[in-house]
Amino acid sequence: MKRIHLFEFEDLPWFPHWLRERMTRYIMAMHRLLDTRSMLADLMVRALKYTNSNHIIDLCSGSGGPMLDVAETLRQQPGLADLKLTLSDLYPNQETASQLLQAGDPNTTYLTTPVDAATLGEEKPGVRTLICSMHHMRPNTAQRILQRAQEARQPICVFEISDNAVPNALWWLALPIGFLMVFFITPLVRPMTWQQLVFTYLIPVLPLLIAWDGAVSNVRTYTLQDMDILLEGLETEDYRWEKGAIKGKGGAKLYLLGLPKDTPVEKTQPSILEAQPMA
Repeated sequence: MKRIHLFEFEDLPWFPHWLRERMTRYIMAMHRLLDTRSMLADLMVRALKYTNSNHIIDLCSGSGGPMLDVAETLRQQPGLADLKLTLSDLYPNQETASQLLQAGDPNTTYLTTPVDAATLGEEKPGVRTLICSMHHMRPNTAQRILQRAQEARQPICVFEISDNAVPNALWWLALPIGFLMVFFITPLVRPMTWQQLVFTYLIPVLPLLIAWDGAVSNVRTYTLQDMDILLEGLETEDYRWEKGAIKGKGGAKLYLLGLPKDTPVEKTQPSILEAQPMA
């Protein structure tokens, strides 16, 4: 495999929660800037046709991620007004769970008990999603996650905005660019807090952390060729895999879809935007 499994600060158990939260809010601003919502909505429309459940189970959700925006977009489509979104994580974000509970949306929940993406069975039907989180998994764990979806005959969608197509050395050379980008993108962060501003512009801790984790995310990302290795032994007659890249803002975004080989259930109109797989 081309990927290298280096450490990210966000993964470290001792890493301060408040810093992780500020970094996550920056990443959410990146998702909005890249229009991740539209790309994911298209993939979800396709995947939902292969399950009888109008339910998305987002794995490794952290503090929410872009799936909240994606669900909002999908509910505006014919046949998906009652779409349910369940957020989950091995280490649930209790603050986000509490906020969603207070919001009172019966179709959006955050499980407060740990959910291990590598052991999830048939008890939760629906489309499983891993949004910008598969690169955190080592190959054995990543393959188990895919295998569990296949065994449960449920669709799964893996999506990454990071890229590992160029030589790894270029990501380290680009660290200063990643550092500087934080200063320009931070004004888009919502909700904005004094910590976000102080530790970006006065004491630039966040730019350093975000630049490092961004570079590591790229070298950790599974390339399309790496995905072939993950899928070895998972080819069956009743389940198919599709991988590719979607052209979007900031370059191509990689995806992997796992779909049961059943007749699609028509729930909505054709895709919101046309994703063009690349070789």
